[in-house]
Amino acid sequence: MKYLRKPFKYTYKNAVLIIALINAGVFVFTSLFRNLSAYLGLVPILVVEAQTYWQFFTYQFVHGDFFHLAFNMLALFFFGVPVERKIGTKEFILYYLLIGTIGGILSFLVYAATGFYTITLIGASGAIFGVLLLYAVLYPNSVIYIWGVIPVPAPLLILGYAVIELISIFSIGDGVAHLTHFIGLIAGWVYIRIRFGIKPLKVWNSTGR
Repeated sequence: MKYLRKPFKYTYKNAVLIIALINAGVFVFTSLFRNLSAYLGLVPILVVEAQTYWQFFTYQFVHGDFFHLAFNMLALFFFGVPVERKIGTKEFILYYLLIGTIGGILSFLVYAATGFYTITLIGASGAIFGVLLLYAVLYPNSVIYIWGVIPVPAPLLILGYAVIELISIFSIGDGVAHLTHFIGLIAGWVYIRIRFGIKPLKVWNSTGR
């Protein structure tokens, strides 16, 4: 893609696999030692009272059950591998971890401001939504099959997800971190504009012509 800047020297080291293995390892440990989830997951009341600031980073490696982990890692492999091949390993790691961490920080601020101090935020979904956005920007002609049947252009899927997650933010009690998902998309959008100099809508409009 002609717009793409490469701030780091391009290398490919399969960071997606390493990230997936770390997530799997954390899942094993948190399954064996249940108390670990309270220290690694993001709990606003602990951040406020015990200054557990590392949770802004570590929450994205914690998952509630096997299916939560499997779904996120499947999405990471499907979208993350082609993205990493395109931008290189160092850039991918920076993007992935930064989007996930920003998702944690901003989610904490919203939860704290609205009184949800005891909620526990876990999962890689915020970072993965950012990866999905970057995939749609780098591969705008790609078509994704929902449930393996319904073909949806990647840009349209992203826009649809953005609307769904924004509306779903106000759904209380469904156990899904819609706020963090939406923040992941917004943070990814800002990163892509500033770091790469790419305007996603411009790319998608050009693709549709």
